[in-house]
Amino acid sequence: MIPVRGFEGRKVAVFGLGRTGLTAARALVAGGAEVVLWDENEGGRSAAEFEGFKVADLSKADWSEFAALMLSPGVPLTHPKPHWTVEMAQAAGVEVLGDIELFARTVNAAPPHKRPKIALITGTNGKSTTTALLGHICASAGRDTRVGGNIGVGVLGLEDMHGGAVYVLEVSSYQLDLTSSLKPDAAVLLNISADHLDRHGGMDGYVAAKRRALLNQGKGDTAIIGVDDPWCQRICTEITAANRRTIWPISASRSMGRGVYAIQGVLYDATGDRVVEVADLMRARSLPGRHNWQNAAAAYAAARALGVSAEDAAAGLMSFPGLAHRMETVGTIGRVRFVNDSKATNADAARQALSSYPRVYWIAGGKPKSDGIAPLHDLFPRVAKAYLIGEAADQFAQELEGRAPYEQCGVIDAAVAAAFADAKASGEDAIVLLSPACASFDQFSDFEARGEAFRHAVEGLTRPALRGARA
Repeated sequence: MIPVRGFEGRKVAVFGLGRTGLTAARALVAGGAEVVLWDENEGGRSAAEFEGFKVADLSKADWSEFAALMLSPGVPLTHPKPHWTVEMAQAAGVEVLGDIELFARTVNAAPPHKRPKIALITGTNGKSTTTALLGHICASAGRDTRVGGNIGVGVLGLEDMHGGAVYVLEVSSYQLDLTSSLKPDAAVLLNISADHLDRHGGMDGYVAAKRRALLNQGKGDTAIIGVDDPWCQRICTEITAANRRTIWPISASRSMGRGVYAIQGVLYDATGDRVVEVADLMRARSLPGRHNWQNAAAAYAAARALGVSAEDAAAGLMSFPGLAHRMETVGTIGRVRFVNDSKATNADAARQALSSYPRVYWIAGGKPKSDGIAPLHDLFPRVAKAYLIGEAADQFAQELEGRAPYEQCGVIDAAVAAAFADAKASGEDAIVLLSPACASFDQFSDFEARGEAFRHAVEGLTRPALRGARA
């Protein structure tokens, strides 16, 4: 745990008692603060009470007593409208912040020799893979590496800092909206496409939130920015003109005079005086597809910015074991391979998976995003057949009508069974791909639960055969 500094002897309100809120409450108490916790969900309140925290209805509190409101990132800050706790805090002149900001202030208050290195990774797609990949590279190179934030362990639940530590943090747009003083040594902005627009008041608000990743960088820091989409291209151009830090563009589609890029799966380093071939990513089994080449370019560049040698960074790319629910092979039966890409919660993320295979048996659906799968029309010729699940099934069927064959299956078990039967009957090497292009909340608690359901369904296909063999 990282004890939070700056609130010793002061009272802090904490709203939202999931993983982030409870972790922050523990860290605030460890740093000497007094906390008052609340959640509209009885289960969250019960968990806090079980740990001995003071739980009180913040709608009835005297807000003049609070030094800050620690807000969980899932709670609306500005849109569609500010949460009532935000309105009460603002009316009382109480600052509203999140766990990443608490971490930042603790780092900023530490003596220079105790301050760790920090890498921040954000973007619409690829955050988790890039975060895990960079963490793997740094750890493989012998660095004392802690990986967390929006992935795995909340940042304040990681081991306490020291001068030789490296924190590799995935940070969402929600968390960035609540962060104002973080100064990452390496800030990675992978890409931007439309997502979470309801929470940011539109595209401009979403882009502004992502840009906050670069807010406090100065001389000696490195900004690593994908330039394969127009939003990030514009940001890269704007901050290059400001000339406040080292800027390394990254690309998975074109060569560049400066930066790190991948062409046809070969990674090149153009950050020095000459272009150097780094690695053949076609040999990296856990990094298939152009989107993963961008992730690899970003992780390699960030590792170099953190002081990892080019040789160690390249070796880490090749030894990366992959990440669950992101283009993860969960089983192979005969000539049929099953790929779990449950993390693809929007059309742009699903595009990355669909683009990686010439022909797929595609399982899609769930709680749809605003643009559905309309942006994927150009990839429908790759769909041998689609198997539709969840709330989006009817909408997706209309999009696919006349463009690709489909079957409405309702649930994952039925979709896996139907897709396997068709893929096996094709007599060819085949991919059954779960890449939903939807949120999971219609049928599952999160994308991890959806991915596990897919894995279990695949495992279930082999059980009758195994029972028959034992008989």
